[in-house]
Amino acid sequence: MKALFVSLVVRPFYNALILLMDFVTSDIGIALVILTLVFRFILFPLYRSQIRTQIKMGQVQEPLKKIQEKYKDDRETMGREMLKLYRQNKINPFSGILIMIIQLPLLIGFYYVFSRSGLPNINENLLYSFVSWPENINTMFLGLIDMTGKSLPLAIIVGITHFFQMRLMLPKKKEAQEGDKPGGSKENMMRSMQTQMSYFMPGMMAVMAYTLGSMVGLYFFVGGLISIGQEFYIRENIRKPEEERLKKEKNGN
Repeated sequence: MKALFVSLVVRPFYNALILLMDFVTSDIGIALVILTLVFRFILFPLYRSQIRTQIKMGQVQEPLKKIQEKYKDDRETMGREMLKLYRQNKINPFSGILIMIIQLPLLIGFYYVFSRSGLPNINENLLYSFVSWPENINTMFLGLIDMTGKSLPLAIIVGITHFFQMRLMLPKKKEAQEGDKPGGSKENMMRSMQTQMSYFMPGMMAVMAYTLGSMVGLYFFVGGLISIGQEFYIRENIRKPEEERLKKEKNGN
């Protein structure tokens, strides 16, 4: 199983990185940034599909609660009615799981290239026969950060970046408290947990960025910046138009 994973996921990423260092730049950090951008661009359609499903799921929360309350003593009927509601609103409740299943091995393989492949030393076992060794590998990213070591400033920047990412992705306070009548305490508890996570996760990312080395840290930093950019794009170009479209459809019916 591991050999299949390495062959199908790790080797393509590894050789793409080597090719970038051979033909585009000798700076391993710049090559890493380019590959991360390409990788996230490839995954973006999956992420966009996941967001659209989340928006649609949010639109049917009230009908779902009514079904759950009405058939709380009849699980079989509840399941049928929930699936009927999903079909009526063209929602695949399992699409999010499918997207995660697709993304997870790619993310692990991408991470493996930076943390376990032996870079900047070339691993002949991972190299394709048609890929040549780079004549020179510059391990100093932009002449500032040694990709072979650990960088505390980079780890701190990673933590700050992911803090802003987490805060950006938190629901607005007004939205989180809407309909806060019977379930107000539950909503507030969820909000409190989300706020705590917005501090805990960036701290954990910063620690990992330092302990796992500068290559992983740079990957985390670039990934965080891309996620922030994607969130702004999603808000303006997908979430807002999709919510307005669903609202119009609902009012039309």
